[in-house]
Amino acid sequence: MSNNTPLIEFKKITKKFGDLTVLDQINFSINHGTITSIIGKSGVGKSVLLKHIIGLLEPDEGDMLFSGKKIFDLTKKELKNIRRKFSYMFQNMALFDSMTILENIALPLIEKNIYKKTEIINKAMEKISQLELDDIVNKYPSQISGGMQKRVALARALVTDPEIVLFDEPTTGLDPIRKKAVFDMIQYYQKQFDFTAVVVSHDIPDIFYISHKIALLENAKIVFEGTLDDIYACNEPFIKEFIKERKIGV
Repeated sequence: MSNNTPLIEFKKITKKFGDLTVLDQINFSINHGTITSIIGKSGVGKSVLLKHIIGLLEPDEGDMLFSGKKIFDLTKKELKNIRRKFSYMFQNMALFDSMTILENIALPLIEKNIYKKTEIINKAMEKISQLELDDIVNKYPSQISGGMQKRVALARALVTDPEIVLFDEPTTGLDPIRKKAVFDMIQYYQKQFDFTAVVVSHDIPDIFYISHKIALLENAKIVFEGTLDDIYACNEPFIKEFIKERKIGV
């Protein structure tokens, strides 16, 4: 893959649910080793876009490329190898209350069914140490704070050493201070582990300050794609109004 080739690229992707067009001829790219944020109003299809990236949904039309190769031209084995590069941090974190922090973090390794028990423990403990969770390893999710739960969910997402991590509204339900802490955490560990991050968020302008690229989804289309400087310099009335509305009360 050349330096100019996007890691992930959407070419004229369309997705419909019945008569409703959620994505309409989407063109969109994600570069290796960056943080890309997808913003937009509630219900515009941000999570649908995210699910196409990880392969939970398939488009009705268009091409998706990974490192310049069309996804739908790949063999099942090649596609499986690509999907192994991904990890997903769910909106509600999806931690299991009946499992300890160590067991929650180790779960993706157990599900792969390729590691011995000692390897699983060692890999999980390595991530626990890197994310400074050693003190809570034997506790249960209900015994730790919401902010700490977010860090556990991130450790679980990173335990398989993924190349790409997808974050679906990672700051939902958090107060402004904890929201900033989560974004700082994503930025810090993205630099440390050099993964590619895609973040769906409605937290504006907070999400802007950690993003290398921002994409605005509206009316089933990407109506803006660019940097923080680009979005503030944009004179498009809709985009200026969109940002202004969401900065009120921040």
